[in-house]
Amino acid sequence: MAYSETRIIVGGLAHVPVLIFIANFIKGKFAIKTEEVKDTVVNEEPVKIIEVKDTVVKEGKSEAIKELSNKLDSIEQKADEVYEKVKKKKKDKKKKKKKIE
Repeated sequence: MAYSETRIIVGGLAHVPVLIFIANFIKGKFAIKTEEVKDTVVNEEPVKIIEVKDTVVKEGKSEAIKELSNKLDSIEQKADEVYEKVKKKKKDKKKKKKKIE
């Protein structure tokens, strides 16, 4: 009995999934199994939360805080003054360079 080319091709294509399944089955039996990755769990210490309830600041502490804030303000003012002086000197140097050229 002679078969047409179309029938032979269709028959061959029908067996391809079966052959792939058999090949994967054999491959799975003889393949080297890899180790599973284990997740490492790091235990962290819980963060301590301190709740402040209506604390009263002593007068000495409040005075010290005021003094520190005043000192900080004066330092900031001095820093601004120095910055302005440096800026002014740079401008003067640029002017002198232009005059020399």
